[in-house]
Amino acid sequence: MKNKYLRDKSAFFLLILPTLFLLVFMFYPLLRIIGLSFYDSTGFTGQYFHEIFTNSMYYQVILITLRTAVTVTLVSLLMAYPIAYFMTKISARGRSLVMLLVMIPFWTSFLVRTYAWMALLQTNGIINQFLLNIHLIKEPLQLMYNSVGVTIGMVHVMIPYMVLSLYSVMEKIDTNLVMAAKNLGANSAVSFFEVYLPLSIPGVISGSVLVFVLSIGFYITPALLGGSDNTMIAQLIQTQVSKLLNWNLAAAIAVIVLIITMVIIAVVKKAFHLEKLF
Repeated sequence: MKNKYLRDKSAFFLLILPTLFLLVFMFYPLLRIIGLSFYDSTGFTGQYFHEIFTNSMYYQVILITLRTAVTVTLVSLLMAYPIAYFMTKISARGRSLVMLLVMIPFWTSFLVRTYAWMALLQTNGIINQFLLNIHLIKEPLQLMYNSVGVTIGMVHVMIPYMVLSLYSVMEKIDTNLVMAAKNLGANSAVSFFEVYLPLSIPGVISGSVLVFVLSIGFYITPALLGGSDNTMIAQLIQTQVSKLLNWNLAAAIAVIVLIITMVIIAVVKKAFHLEKLF
């Protein structure tokens, strides 16, 4: 009984440092942001939220952000699903090699990756020069400073998150269930869509939510690859803070992003009856 008490006490002390860390560097700044959104030098006010909800510019930025996040999530899912599925079918050595290739971009700086895409996508970049040289196009394509460039750059960053989420679920799927479906007369396509795909849905949902939430708060890639017509929420917050010095409005925008994120997570968990997403 005494040893159990000592173990419980030791576990309690081990939690003190991480708890203090979260309180100081996460919860306190979050409370400060919420406070800034409702209080200014005049006291309690709702004018910043009123400005957001009555100014069409903010609506447009929020819609662009959500549209971009949805597009990136869908493209990432379509690209990552075959990769994760392939990883479950190959040897351990091959799986390690594919995982290494997937994770290499993950270990590279966001800024470096974005500048690399700028070199590839610009009007006189490698992609346009190649297409012109093989006479596939007659004039350079506009691949930058629009939604195309932003989507390409963000998908490149998000692929590892989606692959890892999918693979963690797929590797636990009992392939005997697929074989049983085939033995009962189902062909490969039917057994995949009727058995394997439904079993992989938890990975699809968790990966999609993770990529979507991260995409909402993206800054570097949209700022460098997107144009003025593709401003996203993070860029709007940065402008309010560093250029207009309107911290209260920036805080209000950040609170709206937080609310959108929490609502999405709650709805997904409720709709798909998931105990946990990650």
